[in-house]
Amino acid sequence: MSEISAEQVAHLAMLARIELSPEEIASLTVELGSIVDNVAKVSAVATPDLPATSHPIPLVNVFRPDVVGETLTQEQALSGAPEAHDGRFRVSAILGEEQ
Repeated sequence: MSEISAEQVAHLAMLARIELSPEEIASLTVELGSIVDNVAKVSAVATPDLPATSHPIPLVNVFRPDVVGETLTQEQALSGAPEAHDGRFRVSAILGEEQ
């Protein structure tokens, strides 16, 4: 087990400006020690010839090809709009009178 001390946890808490009770310091000492031990285990098996993974299952792109199809004309798109101006949708300002 790693050598994380209660004093180190208390010092880290002080640097982070986190107030911890003695019970919390004791609990975090054990938890941080376990984390450090587990990182050491992973580091021991993570060799340069072992590729890094971000996901346990290889992922592939599942998107369809981007093919241009029929689209609406500007007039068709604006035909259902409550208001249009200069070929664009016209909407009322919602952030104030700066427009």
